[in-house]
Amino acid sequence: MAEKQPSFEASLAELEKIVAEMESGELSLDVLMVKFETGRKLVAACTTELESIRRRIEKVVSSEPPKVEAMDIV
Repeated sequence: MAEKQPSFEASLAELEKIVAEMESGELSLDVLMVKFETGRKLVAACTTELESIRRRIEKVVSSEPPKVEAMDIV
């Protein structure tokens, strides 16, 4: 069974946490490298999700608007 991907929001929160840890200056070079690699994967996942949403928005915006007909109100 395929592993469920974390939500965009969860990925972004994890990325922000990693950045804060890396900026703290308290991590060893080895740990920094692992955090960097994890961060790159999270950036890729977030970028993919944002691109998917952008395409969905473009599809909705570019589709022909529904036809609205006037109706008699009694």
